Amino acid sequence: MYRTHTCGELTLNNVGQEVTLSGWIQTIRNLGGMTFITLRDRYGLTQLVFDDNTTSELKNKTRSLGREFVIKIEGKVVERSSKNPKMPTGEIEIHVEKLDILNQSEIPPFTIENETDGGDELRMKYRYLDLRREPLRKNLELRHRMGQEIRKYLDSVNFMEIETPYLIKSTPEGARDFIVPSRMNPGEFYALPQSPQTFKQLLMISGFDRYFQIVKCFRDEDLRADRQPEFTQIDCEMSFVGQEDVLKTFEGLANHLFYQIKGITFNEPYPRISYDDAMKYYGTDKPDLRFDMKISEISELVKGKGFKVFDSVAYIGAINAKGCGEYSRKQLDELTAFVQKPQVGAKGLVYVKCNPDGTFKSSVDKFYSQEDLKTWAEQLNAKAGDLLLVLAGNKMDTLYALNVLRIEMGERLGLRDKDQFAPCWVIDFPLLEWDEEEQRYFAMHHPFTSPKAEDIKLFDSDPGKMRANAYDFVINGVEIGGGSIRIYEGELQRKMFNALGISKKESEEKFGFLLDAFKYGAPPHGGIAFGFDRWCSVFGGSESIRDFIAFPKNNAGRDVMIDSPSKIDETQLKELSLKIVQK
Repeated sequence: MYRTHTCGELTLNNVGQEVTLSGWIQTIRNLGGMTFITLRDRYGLTQLVFDDNTTSELKNKTRSLGREFVIKIEGKVVERSSKNPKMPTGEIEIHVEKLDILNQSEIPPFTIENETDGGDELRMKYRYLDLRREPLRKNLELRHRMGQEIRKYLDSVNFMEIETPYLIKSTPEGARDFIVPSRMNPGEFYALPQSPQTFKQLLMISGFDRYFQIVKCFRDEDLRADRQPEFTQIDCEMSFVGQEDVLKTFEGLANHLFYQIKGITFNEPYPRISYDDAMKYYGTDKPDLRFDMKISEISELVKGKGFKVFDSVAYIGAINAKGCGEYSRKQLDELTAFVQKPQVGAKGLVYVKCNPDGTFKSSVDKFYSQEDLKTWAEQLNAKAGDLLLVLAGNKMDTLYALNVLRIEMGERLGLRDKDQFAPCWVIDFPLLEWDEEEQRYFAMHHPFTSPKAEDIKLFDSDPGKMRANAYDFVINGVEIGGGSIRIYEGELQRKMFNALGISKKESEEKFGFLLDAFKYGAPPHGGIAFGFDRWCSVFGGSESIRDFIAFPKNNAGRDVMIDSPSKIDETQLKELSLKIVQK
């Protein structure tokens, strides 16, 4: 027997018991006639005590130990004289009577502790060592618990878990597919699914009514903190439902997770914000509602006063940073430099300080009177001690920059508490978005999203004005999931393909199987897909989904631990009828 207990469970109730523990050595401290070792396993830490006055065999073994050695010990549980309240096992220690070295370890490339000295790439190269650290272990425990609770809730409301294929057909729209060559069908290829979209619709046509799976999806796109080439979705679909049914069902899932995982209860329905209002007031379709600081358009208030910067642009917007009226010139210069960064994109920043005496100090005092500035302040509900921050330019770029500035000010003012959660639904998205470069429409969500019933008539006259029967779920400025009521009639689906510039021939080649299925009694249906990794990272208080994936890729899409992707040999290439063409 390697252990009678784990390293995280012994307490004062076990004092006097003979126990066996196994695990990894976290720390070693030699203090004269005593050696103290912290032993670690998945469940926690336990302090071991080795008395140098013991047998020479045990003493010699103890002296040969190093960090990360795997050992087994037998000994007696005793009460610690110097207790550690930060450890669940901090009231006891084990006086070791027998030691077996199960495996030795080389010196690790970084310290395996909560605060490590290893950089990202080094820790990813030795990910199996990084996963020994408590923060990552807790992240994966959180992921496990969330997965269990998701299945528990969905099962309780009659969802059935059904697997769908990984080797599918490449289809247009969305991100790039990952392509898999077929050996048995030379010159032909599978694609890895970006989502199980068409299969879940086929399951509704098959009569399964309520489907879900927690499933891997694949997208060949540029990476960032909340993206990985392979990621996990909570994929769901329902029959005989409208938008309201879907929102209520999955608000129930969110409430279940908030309560079970975070101990938080929401007594009111989540706010529902139209896409237009989200863009107008927050500059983004994924607003962070933990704090106010809404964007206000002031174009009509500020134009025509001789300030060319404002007079020459389409849009001027502002936010009110409450309590920042005493910002120094240095701090304002820093904010100006911040908004001028390429990733923000503003040309400059105008500010207005609301002084305690009721006057105003602005970077554009030359063009605007105190009465003018007072009007600005009233528009933004500003009081003495507040700071107005103004950006100008074309509308969409300026709204984007104002959103980034709003988030920055929320961070500086401590308004983005990771332990506070503000979920919301964003609804009424545009169905289509115009691409200037390709001179055609693309689906805002995907080609199977249904338009609002009252907007279907616009397909022929003004498709850009159609609204989608779609919805996104957002927590703290992070899009956790999105979905829609689906098109379930063949004729409407063909109209959608036509609006997207997908010819009848191409639609038959790519989606003929789905269009055929629509002929055999497709029910009204809709669903949603949540980013499981993102939801875990939001609950875990992190901006990176990497920390909640056991073996992630780096920003170049590489697994530096196993050195993947890698080349394959000529024999495999010939079997697959492939030839590498050097650029």
